[in-house]
Amino acid sequence: MVHIAWLGKKSPFCGNVSYGKTTTEHLRKRGYKVSFIHFDNPNNKEESEDLFLANDPEVSLPYLIKSQVYTIPSPRAEKKLKNSLKKLNPDIVHASLTLSPLDFRLPEICQQMKVPLIATFHPAFDSKIRNLTASTQQLTYQLYAPSLNKYDKIIVFSSLQRDVLEKLGINKSKQVIIPNGVDHNIWKPALSFNQKYLLIKKKLGDYRIFLYMGRIVNEKNIEALLRAWRQIKKKNCKLLIVGDGPMKPILENNFSDKKNNDLIWWGEESDLEKRVAIMQIAEAFFLPSLVEGLSLSLLEAMSTGTACIASDAGADGEVLENGAGIVISTDNVTTQLKTIIPILIDNPNLLKTLGERSRKRILEKYSIEKNINSIEKIYKEMYK
Repeated sequence: MVHIAWLGKKSPFCGNVSYGKTTTEHLRKRGYKVSFIHFDNPNNKEESEDLFLANDPEVSLPYLIKSQVYTIPSPRAEKKLKNSLKKLNPDIVHASLTLSPLDFRLPEICQQMKVPLIATFHPAFDSKIRNLTASTQQLTYQLYAPSLNKYDKIIVFSSLQRDVLEKLGINKSKQVIIPNGVDHNIWKPALSFNQKYLLIKKKLGDYRIFLYMGRIVNEKNIEALLRAWRQIKKKNCKLLIVGDGPMKPILENNFSDKKNNDLIWWGEESDLEKRVAIMQIAEAFFLPSLVEGLSLSLLEAMSTGTACIASDAGADGEVLENGAGIVISTDNVTTQLKTIIPILIDNPNLLKTLGERSRKRILEKYSIEKNINSIEKIYKEMYK
């Protein structure tokens, strides 16, 4: 049994958390032993260091600050990480990089232990640097480049991301493109209506639903979508915003219109079946991001057979290219959406066709099975 020490995040909710949870679950199903190492401050500060030696152990590293974007470890974290890895003695260390100072120390630690080290590197980016947010993310890539060259293999999500890293001096032979994957047996079109679907449909009423689902933060550029929605004429249509984040109270205050009542602020939804049902009910999914890695929410919407409209930030444009969805530029997003949304509203058959193409694209390239198969291939190369 190959033993993987997985370093990643379990909270707060973000794409890194979903990636780690889904990937490790499927690796365990395939017979791998997985030890999950993540940042968490234990309730009992005097907990025994040997507790994590149980089957499928979980190791908690102390931290000072933890957010959806980055983590600042406590001074004790590096020592605990070293001790944990020595006791676990894994065959491979796989780090889903959490934008933490420990990311830069991992290569030296693993070299001393003589254990192969793999990174999944998926910070958001926009290769064309068309806005301030993209410029800031480019600095993150520049900061990481020297350290990434010390990893044995680096998993990236797209050819665009690989090209960005190559320009920064990352050895191309070390990079492996393995796109994010989605479970198409969970995220699927509604062939029948379960109880959760019917409850949500009843709650939303007899309206056509257009959707954003994800974190409500600046880089997702939800304000541009809301501005476009406010300026177009629509009948019997509502825009549903599912998620939470620091921008939610500001946007909700600025854009809620009790008179028109065509905007629904759902909030965070933790129930998987409800999230799937919402995607199934929606006719279109919007992702107007300024920067992206490879959006899991986009893949989930595509897998559900929902028509998708996304910016070409990160790898999202690559996912939707050649007719699997509508790709817009990160420039002048509001103007583009003001043109596109009325066309979508007036052409339900177009939405249906785009949804069918999206589902087909997922089955061809972005299923979780293909993702895990590719990761397994790397493990076999590393562990001989």
